Amino acid sequence: MRKLIIASMAAAAFSLAACSDKAQQETSEAGAAVADDVAATGDAMAEGAADAADATADAAKDAGNAVEGAVNAAGDAAATAGDKIEQETAKAEANDKQ
Repeated sequence: MRKLIIASMAAAAFSLAACSDKAQQETSEAGAAVADDVAATGDAMAEGAADAADATADAAKDAGNAVEGAVNAAGDAAATAGDKIEQETAKAEANDKQ
């Protein structure tokens, strides 16, 4: 097994040594292009995550405003109901006095 690994490594070394300068340059350029693509993808993912965080914050703010509106409407309805109860109680008391 060890001899097979050594033989494979030797064959790979001979293959690389046999490459022309042009082939080595093209391989280097291709590697650089891949690295640039990976960096651009990482940047795009980071920007997308930031946009998603902003959208989540905006949605939370909108939800908070909706809850506040609902609470205010419930408070107004309770106040109106309280006023109506007070009026009806006054009418009932007036009828009892007659």
